Amino acid sequence: MGEAVARVARKVNDTVENKTDSLDLANCKLMSFPVGVYKAMRSVTEGIHRISLANNELKSITSRFVTTFSQLTELNLAGNYLHRLPEEITSLLHLRAIDLSRNRFRHFPEPLATVPALETIDLEENEIAEVPTDKLASMALLRSLNLRANPVGPEVRLLVRPLVPFEVLLSPEEPIPKA
Repeated sequence: MGEAVARVARKVNDTVENKTDSLDLANCKLMSFPVGVYKAMRSVTEGIHRISLANNELKSITSRFVTTFSQLTELNLAGNYLHRLPEEITSLLHLRAIDLSRNRFRHFPEPLATVPALETIDLEENEIAEVPTDKLASMALLRSLNLRANPVGPEVRLLVRPLVPFEVLLSPEEPIPKA
């Protein structure tokens, strides 16, 4: 535990001291975003454009996280235990890519459909059966939606160009077993 805390502190200090535009807290065994990080990074939060919290043990992302790091263009939350996103995710006006693969989403996180700059959504290996196809079709900049390894229904498989202006990545359909 102490080693993980020290690793987080080191990574945060490196980001603050070097004024880099990214914060990588992947593989840090985090169960929640450390409150102390907000204070430690308050002078540089506007300059943070990329955050990776991949492969932790996060069960939720707070509205404070989203509003603090309001200039994000890329957010990697893959490999956690997330099942929903805060409504405030819609305030990330510059967010172009979000990786939510290998989480616990049962429903498509609908607030994503109103994030204006979003180009890439990765939801591979969740438990999503339905997606709001009408809302997704109206996302002007969306280029790729990865739904591989999700139990999506047949209506999602009908989302093909030119009906939607983006690429939909799906797992191959399982063959129907013969009796």
